[in-house]
Amino acid sequence: MSLVLDDGSEADLHPGDFIGRAGTATLRLDDQRVSEAHAMVSLRDGRLWLISLRGLLLVDGETTSAVVLEPGLDVWLADGVCLGVSGVDVPDRILAIEGDGLERQVLTGQSSSLLVEPAVVVRAGYVPDAAAALWSDGEAWRVRVGEGEVQVLDEGVHWDVGARRFRAVTVPLAAAGVQPTRLRGRLHGPLRIVARFDAVTLFRDGLPPIALSGVLARIVSELATLGGPTHWSVVAAELWRDPNEVAVRRRWDKNLSRLRRVLREHGVRPDLIRPDGNGLIELFLYEHDEVVDET
Repeated sequence: MSLVLDDGSEADLHPGDFIGRAGTATLRLDDQRVSEAHAMVSLRDGRLWLISLRGLLLVDGETTSAVVLEPGLDVWLADGVCLGVSGVDVPDRILAIEGDGLERQVLTGQSSSLLVEPAVVVRAGYVPDAAAALWSDGEAWRVRVGEGEVQVLDEGVHWDVGARRFRAVTVPLAAAGVQPTRLRGRLHGPLRIVARFDAVTLFRDGLPPIALSGVLARIVSELATLGGPTHWSVVAAELWRDPNEVAVRRRWDKNLSRLRRVLREHGVRPDLIRPDGNGLIELFLYEHDEVVDET
């Protein structure tokens, strides 16, 4: 990815590189308005993203915590600090895994867990006692079987779980599946979220629906209707009419933790409900996800 800075200079960044004012930043911007580790370039689902770390991003006048990088895009890190995207190069092939009892699965998101009992399956996020853990640092994927050594995944790398063997392969980006009908075998297929205020249902191809109710459903419904990142207090104010901000924050943290745990237990990708660490939170949708607002 090529960037044009405010002074006209150019910089080339790759997945895993980060931008900030720290001396260790790949692209160092020695500016008080920029966070030490402001944002990172990440490869997700065959596209390059800029992901906020300790600072927000402003695109087309709207704050966001992640944006797909495309030529011609201007990303503002702060007032007066703009990065212009002049070029984007994405790989022709992306990583997948396959093995004994496991059909080929394209690796998406940022972490996954491989289970072999009672069936061989890959689930999004961290699953305790999984046979193997897989995760990305934004540049490469890694795998660890149990408490064994960490291996960097590349085409041809293999590992064993008991009598089963699994391996990393690459597939052409064009064949990885961009239409909803091609996503059934992928790790994160399209989500259809039906929001009805006190009841929310999440539908996924070939899997049982997930029903949420009460406060958990209301959090999702509020985020769905807002349609973008917002401060936690805005959502919390719609849930609890309590002037005690400390008590409200305690309730918010508790219920948000419950919501993310429930989604994780059902194998929903971990970034669906995404707080940025600076008080903003959003319902983060992929290209083929759909929200049906029936609130």
